[in-house]
Amino acid sequence: MKLNKSKKDNELFYYFNAKKEKRWCYRHRYYDALGKRKEKSKQGFKTENEAYRALLEVKASLLNGEAKQIEYSNLTVSEWLDIWYETHLNDWKISTQVQRSNAIKYQMKPLLGKYKLAQLDKTTYKRVFINELLKTYKPKSVELFHRLFKAAVNAAVDDEIIPRNRFTRITIPGVKDSADNFLTASELNRFLSVAERIENITNYSLILLLSYTGMRKGEALGLKWGDLNLNDKTIKIERTRDTRGVRSPKTKNSYRTIPVDDLLIDQLKTYKFWCKQTLLGFGKHISDDDFIFIDEKTTGQPVKYHILKHNIDKLTKKAECNPITLNGLRHTHATILIGRRIPVKVIAKRLGNTPQMILNIYGHSFKDLEEEAVEAFGEALKAAAGGGFGGGF
Repeated sequence: MKLNKSKKDNELFYYFNAKKEKRWCYRHRYYDALGKRKEKSKQGFKTENEAYRALLEVKASLLNGEAKQIEYSNLTVSEWLDIWYETHLNDWKISTQVQRSNAIKYQMKPLLGKYKLAQLDKTTYKRVFINELLKTYKPKSVELFHRLFKAAVNAAVDDEIIPRNRFTRITIPGVKDSADNFLTASELNRFLSVAERIENITNYSLILLLSYTGMRKGEALGLKWGDLNLNDKTIKIERTRDTRGVRSPKTKNSYRTIPVDDLLIDQLKTYKFWCKQTLLGFGKHISDDDFIFIDEKTTGQPVKYHILKHNIDKLTKKAECNPITLNGLRHTHATILIGRRIPVKVIAKRLGNTPQMILNIYGHSFKDLEEEAVEAFGEALKAAAGGGFGGGF
């Protein structure tokens, strides 16, 4: 294909394609961050001005230090997902590796793999990814795939391969707003009363523990009797347990010791006595190394991770309160503490999060408190004015 130089720019050319149609292209030479000679080219423009504008955009990007974005402008989503996974593989726990590998293989690549990462727009993403997934998966699952893809795109932004993440403000239809996934104090009282009445002792003890500590379900199922100090009234978090087995907690902040009150301690004492009796029936003795929550139907083995999966809806309906997920008990614990003006740092330590994460997740609750603070300040000044300020300023 013969290229003919444009008079407008030395890196601008015109040519004739197989159909004898006149087309335009550019070929721009530059040096990358390592000083290596590179060339960025693109063809197929119908007009000289169209090609010229594209060339100027490339030059401007390079002048702004965006060489990586130029170099990787043809990178496909599939190629980036491979780079992202291989780069960060050793940073993730086994469960995270499996989760992200499966999402890449079965959801992301089949639907988005062929698109160029730099050119994938929000409309296309919603149409070919979100909308297609909603035909097969529940909204909550689609939200998970969306969140994982955003993590991959954020990594590309961090690497300066693309300028920004276009997909951060997308909501998934049908997903319950996390801001509503909690119970008020009065609702929680009704909920726990119903749970005590209709659930078996294992389920009720677990529900009470989750409600009164805000710990994650996996952390609760990973508890051993040696982690419970009945005298100091504390529970130590040192592991988590789920469908993939036992492993270290989610983050370094997840390692913690949680103070608890007498009501929970008394229930755990009652439950421990029940466990002793149950294990004796199978010819076993309880030890500090035993997991706390056991199944009486399986010779005292630790309960399965799916415990309570289908119980929450039933309990909230009977208690006539806001429907929540099991994780909503954690949100409930945090929201009640926020409402009682407990400092963010204390709540974060109790839940095994950072203060910033608490602010991000429960921003709606803090906004309510801010509005109360405005009213309280105004009321304080009115009260002072009624008695006279005195002294002046």
